[in-house]
Amino acid sequence: MGRGRVQLKRIENKINRQVTFSKRRSGLLKKAHEISVLCDAEVALIVFSNKGKLYEYSSDPCMERILERYERYSYAERQLVATDQPQNENWIIEHAKLKARLEIIQRNQRNFMGEELDGLSIKELQNLEHQLDSALKQIRSRKNQLMYESISELHKKDKALQEKNNLLVKKIKEKEKELAQLEQQYDAIDLTSTVLASQPLETLNIGGSPQGRGDGEDNEGNQTRVNTLFPPWMLRPVNE
Repeated sequence: MGRGRVQLKRIENKINRQVTFSKRRSGLLKKAHEISVLCDAEVALIVFSNKGKLYEYSSDPCMERILERYERYSYAERQLVATDQPQNENWIIEHAKLKARLEIIQRNQRNFMGEELDGLSIKELQNLEHQLDSALKQIRSRKNQLMYESISELHKKDKALQEKNNLLVKKIKEKEKELAQLEQQYDAIDLTSTVLASQPLETLNIGGSPQGRGDGEDNEGNQTRVNTLFPPWMLRPVNE
């Protein structure tokens, strides 16, 4: 007996409907592949199940190229009759086109996140992997560039801080040297004051001879000792 013709209407049995969908979908994908190989045609096939699951086939590694080509051709055709169509229809067509592109972008984003990969073929998965590898290379390259720039900037700051530190050390050494010289001068002044304070007042000859001595020899000796202990301005005669 020959196979009977299937009546084209919705299959009510859920299981039979799912089995028929699976078989017809596989056959449709197979036919699309055959016509693309045999006839060297660009084929793009998109199927959504009743649950919203996507099944697709593309003769080109990138489905978007065929869809963009379709949009260009369909847009050019619509432009030919745009003058005869109301303005609202143009907005409706443009909205449908943008909505389709948005769905494609969202699906690609979900695929890049590792979601909804069941409907992808090996070739599509390989293409997706290649895109992810290229993106990772660019990300790593940019990250390495930023790290190198950051390290270079830190080296410059470190060099500038070292130069400032060396300048401060030099200034500190100069200040210490000045303080050491001042301390030496103060020590010399203190020593002179101590020596002067230790001498008895009667041994000093200021403006005359000491008590109990009248010869010139003693006066000359006392005058010599005084000169060695006092600066010249302190030895001037009082009557001057």
